[in-house]
Amino acid sequence: MKVAVIGATGMVGNVLLQTLEERNFEITELIPVASERSVGKTIFFKGKEYTIVSMQDAVNSKPAIALFSAGGDTSLEWAPKFAEVGTTVIDNSSAFRMDEDKKLVVPEINASELTKEDKIIANPNCSTIQMVMALAPLHKKYNMKRVVISTYQSVSGTGVKAVQQMENEMNDVEGDMAYHYPIHRNAIPHCDDFLENGYTKEEMKLVREPQKILNDRTVAYTATAVRIPTAGGHSEAVNVEFENDFEVSDIRTLLDATNGVTVQDNIETNTYPMPLYAHGKDDVFVGRIRRDLSQPKTLNMWIVSDNLRKGAATNAVQIAEYLVENGLV
Repeated sequence: MKVAVIGATGMVGNVLLQTLEERNFEITELIPVASERSVGKTIFFKGKEYTIVSMQDAVNSKPAIALFSAGGDTSLEWAPKFAEVGTTVIDNSSAFRMDEDKKLVVPEINASELTKEDKIIANPNCSTIQMVMALAPLHKKYNMKRVVISTYQSVSGTGVKAVQQMENEMNDVEGDMAYHYPIHRNAIPHCDDFLENGYTKEEMKLVREPQKILNDRTVAYTATAVRIPTAGGHSEAVNVEFENDFEVSDIRTLLDATNGVTVQDNIETNTYPMPLYAHGKDDVFVGRIRRDLSQPKTLNMWIVSDNLRKGAATNAVQIAEYLVENGLV
């Protein structure tokens, strides 16, 4: 089982390698790929040293699976070239997510849609993944009508430069700015670029991607995405209006029984999800589950997950595991 990791030295790439090792994914040959300036350098995986190779060398090696985390432009250029030699690409960028010919996959929800013919598979946006993990079982039982999302997203979602900016500001050190404004002691309502409709790309991902993953475009979504000064982990306040009424206790029971979801919801002991406790974990944590008192059949909840784990690396590795287990590669 040859596996290429594209963007192996990046923030998500590092977590991909860590996740592959932790989950003991069977690899006969690892092919690490990074930028041209990194070619020839080495990384360690499972105690062994591997040399970083160029993208073309990786294509020539014809790996069974290529895990991409190197940005949309790189994916658009190189993912088809891997697919042409028979490699199954799992892409962590936004390049193919809304492509009607590509599957957008959260394994617990829709991995069964995958076939051997799917040579480029899209990994959803990190904020989308954690949200649909909680929404999918609720939609199945109560039929969602409208979802209002407010996100509180870690600087790690932007990348290394943003993490460094926050650390510099915390230590009164001048340095490069990933954002237009300071992030330390601040909240910036601006994740990704603005679009003509006044929303950001991140906000529109939260609108469009769930409709594709859940295969239901009748549900209305609206979102506001905010960057906050946390080093890791995204949080979301989600308000859901259903067609059918519910009991809050049944919501908790249903979510607690959902694979990959952990309910942390006890106000008597101040138990609720926080990025601090989600760090390094693969589950999606849900709490502050309560009825919206302003209108009927509507629920409020708070959803937290490590954006580099289930929001990126873990989801990609789970897709790879599904492909192998079901003989699709």
